[in-house]
Amino acid sequence: MLLVGCTGGPRIDTSHQSRSHDSRVRYVVLHYTSSGFDRSLNALTLGPVSSHYLIDEGPATIYRLVDEDRRAWHAGESSWQGRSYVNGISIGIELVHRGFIETPQGRRWYPWEQEQIDNLVTLLEDILQRHDLAPEQVVGHSDVAPQRKVDPGPLFPWFQLAEAGVAIWPDADSVALYQAQLAGLTPSISWFQQALAGFGYEVPQTGLLDKPTLNVIAAFQMRFRPARHDGQPDTQTAAILAALVPTAAQSPLWCAYKQTSESTTPPCLLPLPDASPIQDILD
Repeated sequence: MLLVGCTGGPRIDTSHQSRSHDSRVRYVVLHYTSSGFDRSLNALTLGPVSSHYLIDEGPATIYRLVDEDRRAWHAGESSWQGRSYVNGISIGIELVHRGFIETPQGRRWYPWEQEQIDNLVTLLEDILQRHDLAPEQVVGHSDVAPQRKVDPGPLFPWFQLAEAGVAIWPDADSVALYQAQLAGLTPSISWFQQALAGFGYEVPQTGLLDKPTLNVIAAFQMRFRPARHDGQPDTQTAAILAALVPTAAQSPLWCAYKQTSESTTPPCLLPLPDASPIQDILD
């Protein structure tokens, strides 16, 4: 087939197609709009920001605002798995949602509408299939920009998405095993920083519980341990992180603090799932 440019450009023969190609899309980033439908639509169609899709609350309707082969301006300054400027390699999905309000008792988060989540799952199934993406390539805005963003928030049903096969969730048995290994103790900040970086976050490697590290831990907790997401490292957060990044539990930092344990056989020397005992790794 011959195509002619709309301005009288070169004639291009498209009768031959290479088999060596794939999608430019590496991630799908989920957001909430923090406003109602009309304001959200105006902001995403008339302002400097945009997203590929907007999903209304009710009736839950999926609007495509930007073609998938075009770049939308939804992620801002962002990074994931060592890739910066996520706008250029992702599809952005905005969900109409109020987010939270501040009250004298603290931040109150609004619940999600099930019909809206059902539509999101259907859309994600289609996007992942067409772009040959895995469930772990679906992330939140707070994952790729933890220093600036908190959406989609702690009430977002990541577990439901994981059950539908369009997101990930840590294996409960692995979490229990790693939590038993820790025996109530918590690995060092350096361990958390390395493990979080291994999962995908941009996090400083300072060994200090600084503000950026607190924000990244809070983002991780909002997604995988939403009942408490204050950014403080603890045993349960470490166990969840180890279940998602098993190699992190093979790091010497996982056991370094055990020198103060009264046990002659530290719990961290228990065999790891599908791996050699950690003692073999340390020797």
